[in-house]
Amino acid sequence: MRLRNLTVDQRGASAVEFALIVPVMILFLLGIIDVGRFIWNTNELEKAVQIGARWAVATDIIPGDDTATGLKNYSFAVSGGIPQGETVPKSSFPGVKCTSTAAGAVTCSCKVACGFSTATNGDSFDNLVGRMNQIYAGVGNENVEVDYDWSGLGYSGDPFGSDVDPLVTVTIKDVDFRPIFLAGIFNFGLPDLSYTLTMEDGVGDFSN
Repeated sequence: MRLRNLTVDQRGASAVEFALIVPVMILFLLGIIDVGRFIWNTNELEKAVQIGARWAVATDIIPGDDTATGLKNYSFAVSGGIPQGETVPKSSFPGVKCTSTAAGAVTCSCKVACGFSTATNGDSFDNLVGRMNQIYAGVGNENVEVDYDWSGLGYSGDPFGSDVDPLVTVTIKDVDFRPIFLAGIFNFGLPDLSYTLTMEDGVGDFSN
């Protein structure tokens, strides 16, 4: 009799069903939150790379910083053998890539051999990353690349600024995103993003 009563007793069934469903509901809720966080962080990162590109074209050119033989001050007319007033050809300005592993440790290298200096003290690159960090705090020096590519703008021997006005591309890559889902066991990367603007004056240490 007691065994038969036990098999038909429905008391506590709702509690058991609730206990089975709650973990699934919590994981589903955390998943929704993480999707929202991922989209939000991606939007912040996109804004950071846009601000970074704006900063890069309106402040000091990174390759060579303020040195006399750096890209900002290099005269393609005097040192590069290109007649004054002529456009600097792509063969003379093949483009430069600047990367960094830590504050002050910046490497700029020409994509093909070039005549100007690419040595940098790192301040201009660090300032760029610092400005981007004001928008998205998860950006480090190792996450940023800056490319200067030939655009055909500018002219040899320009007395008022750089002889070239390159296309400046700022790229953010390999930025981690740690979800709440599964207690942060897994890390997912945010998408790599790039933004390109044409160099403006390439002088200064502040940009709106």
